[in-house]
Amino acid sequence: MSEGYQVFARKYRPKTFDDVLGQDHVVQTLRNAIEQDRLAHAYLFVGPRGTGKTSTARILAKALNGPGGPKIDFDPDDPACVEIAEGRALDVLEIDGASNNGVEQVRDLRDTVKFAPASSPFKIYYIDEVHMLSTAAFNALLKTLEEPPEHVKFIFATTEPQKILPTIISRCQRFDLRRIPTLVIAEHLAFIAKEEGIGLSEAAAFAIAKGADGGMRDAQSMLDQLVAFCGDAIEESDVLDIFGFNSAESIASLAQQILSRDTSAALATVHLQSEAGKDLSRFLADLIGHFRLVLVRKVDPNSKTEEVPSEIREAVASQSETVETPRLLALIDLLAETDARIKWATNKRLHFEIAVIKSIQTLSEASLDDVISMLSAAGDVADQLPAPSTEATQPASSPRSATVQPSERTVSEKAAPADPSTPIVPEIEESVESQLPAEAKPVDSSPEHGSEGMFSGSELWEAARKELISSSELLESLLGAAHFVSQEGSAFTIGYAVDQRFFRESISDYESAIQEKLSQLSGQAVRLTVIVSEELSAVLPPEEPSEPDETPVEIPEPEPLPQVDAAEASDGEDFKNDPLIREALDVFSARVIKS
Repeated sequence: MSEGYQVFARKYRPKTFDDVLGQDHVVQTLRNAIEQDRLAHAYLFVGPRGTGKTSTARILAKALNGPGGPKIDFDPDDPACVEIAEGRALDVLEIDGASNNGVEQVRDLRDTVKFAPASSPFKIYYIDEVHMLSTAAFNALLKTLEEPPEHVKFIFATTEPQKILPTIISRCQRFDLRRIPTLVIAEHLAFIAKEEGIGLSEAAAFAIAKGADGGMRDAQSMLDQLVAFCGDAIEESDVLDIFGFNSAESIASLAQQILSRDTSAALATVHLQSEAGKDLSRFLADLIGHFRLVLVRKVDPNSKTEEVPSEIREAVASQSETVETPRLLALIDLLAETDARIKWATNKRLHFEIAVIKSIQTLSEASLDDVISMLSAAGDVADQLPAPSTEATQPASSPRSATVQPSERTVSEKAAPADPSTPIVPEIEESVESQLPAEAKPVDSSPEHGSEGMFSGSELWEAARKELISSSELLESLLGAAHFVSQEGSAFTIGYAVDQRFFRESISDYESAIQEKLSQLSGQAVRLTVIVSEELSAVLPPEEPSEPDETPVEIPEPEPLPQVDAAEASDGEDFKNDPLIREALDVFSARVIKS
């Protein structure tokens, strides 16, 4: 190294307020305070490393103690300002809080505070890493910090403000320095490269700035290291090789493979990154950051993604058009959960690969929002169809309802027996079918349709019931009391009378088998609904004819019935004539046997 060589972090350190980058809110406040003569006695600068805390403190000291100060337009090349910048000024004392953290050092400081400055308007104490002071040292500083002499100013800097006593913070004006934006760092690196005669590509500048994570000093140190390695020409590949960063192209490529459901290509990309020795935890974090850009672009197409190269902005824009917001949110949640686990996992590659596979499966699955959208679209189509003709049979009150609606009937109509194979609500069926599109209407196998082998709703129910009854005696009772109500597209409704509601609870265990049989016979997926309605109260199921058994059965001689007297016989007849008993006998097809 030649004599007098300075690293970029020192050579290009800000000298005036105009040189401070990315901290406009702090610079503007300090400028106004100096111009309006509203100077506080203590300032606290808080922020991550390399964001300009020490540089800002020295600039403030130059503005206060420079020639003719306090003023904001000081000359940084003035000898007094140079002494402050180099840490040689008698009236600006820079103290390292890490090595001078004891109560004895603070007591010495408190004793020197009362002495007037040598040649400057103020005596300025700058304590770096002030959070390293002990509790006793903080307490010893409290009184002096609260009421210092008018010629004394305190400036503190720290990266961990939570370790400072609240009583100290309350006595200072706090300024939070932010992480410097990636674009600002990249532009400043390009400026340094131009000044030094170095060829630095745009992609390489962005890669350095992204790796610096908001710290200007870290970025300048990395550029210094790259110059020593590459010479006068620096490309993105050089940055990735030296520091192990992930290229924006590889991250965008993996994101595109996931969105395209290309599992093999995505796993191959993970394999290549792992074999190249990349940090998979960092690679996953970068992938989440890329999907975050896609999400922002999706919800706000006018948003600016200026912190990425132009080719990556184009990739983000195109990818945002291929995925919906709910799926993108689910994808980011899944990757974030993996990111929390992979940091402590021994086999990071396995967790990464599982996350990639799950992400692709998540994009391929039908979500609840998709189902709701499909149902809403189907409802909109039905609403746009023409209303049923007024010449048709009187429709039900709700054409799209698949349940039985109460209607006014005479007593004789309610008492009249009905065939269970006949639809209970023909008016509802006709009204609903008239508003469905042709492909959604149930197929009728009546002769006028001329369709052989296809069932109408009632015929489908009878065919399914017969096949199911033959396989189970219990189903014979349950299905024998059930009635076909309606078929509307894939919705198939059967029902029970109110006084047979106990069948409804018993048939619950067999609904899936019934639904499967209906789907098998109809050739399409059927969704079964079982209801209980007062409209079915007067309808009783017919007895199914039993097949004759060809095996001869020997009938034993009937045993003689016991003799009963007239009084007992009279009681038995009265018992059977009771209305409730007769109704029970009719429902269960039973008879009374008296022993």
